[in-house]
Amino acid sequence: MKQLIAVTAAVAALAFPMSAMAEYPEKPVEFVVPFPPGDLEDVLTRMIADEFQKTYDVPAAVVNKPGGGGGPFPGAAEVARAPADGYTVGSFVIGVPLVGPQVGIPALNPDPFDPVGIFLTYPFVIAASKDAPYATMQELAAYAKDNDVALGHFGSALIPTQVTFALADKLGFQFGSDAAFDALDCNTLASGDADVINTTLQLILPCLDKVNVLASIGSKRIPLTPDTPTVGEIEPDLDVALWNGLFVRKETPADVREKIAAVASKVMTSDAARKLAAETGALIYWQDAAESAAQIEKDKKTMATVEALNAK
Repeated sequence: MKQLIAVTAAVAALAFPMSAMAEYPEKPVEFVVPFPPGDLEDVLTRMIADEFQKTYDVPAAVVNKPGGGGGPFPGAAEVARAPADGYTVGSFVIGVPLVGPQVGIPALNPDPFDPVGIFLTYPFVIAASKDAPYATMQELAAYAKDNDVALGHFGSALIPTQVTFALADKLGFQFGSDAAFDALDCNTLASGDADVINTTLQLILPCLDKVNVLASIGSKRIPLTPDTPTVGEIEPDLDVALWNGLFVRKETPADVREKIAAVASKVMTSDAARKLAAETGALIYWQDAAESAAQIEKDKKTMATVEALNAK
């Protein structure tokens, strides 16, 4: 009797070899954005989800997981705890692979993720009013040696702020004071709440004619401010890009990653993506998994330099 049961089971397995190996995707897919809705990474990830749904005829949606003071890390941890099957995909900023393993969340240490690809560089800038007595970082450095300059930022521990502090150190000065703001826009400079702000270009686009952009933080110059150098051009040791990409757990099958990448790469070369780039100054592109992994390793070395400078 036992032999008959074993033979029957074997025959059933041969008759239905795909029953446990259904082709991906066969059920809804979630793209987790660990920030509130509305910013560039959210807009682009929603475009990816829409195209994914059209391409594979399964529901796909963006799920926002705001982390508050915890930044992207609680949301990233949820992706890390999900099955490695491609049905939960993270849309993460640079801080997740670079800082995530250090924040004390067990799910993120060691780093559980592989990049599927990077698709966005935020147009982060260091800016001041046109009325300020400096129009470049070098002029700011000369002025700040004898005058207190107040820096406004989104948080002292964030990578853009840390890079700004490190650049000041390289140029031989320190900010007289600094403070975190929920919003850093035209009003921040006009009101005098800060002399220099570290913000995204789209927040100061309405008053760009009244602002000097001293530097941008990214691998390439921003098309809307083509004469403004990057931090990396000013100090090559600080060349880092503030990017966003798609990530899955390391155990995720290769064919699953390929299907996600195929959709994302198509979206980033679409007319809608090009229009968004033109309107915001964002750099929108597709960098494949191998290139993205190399980018992450390069950025880790750069951030080690930044940390060493700021620890002085």
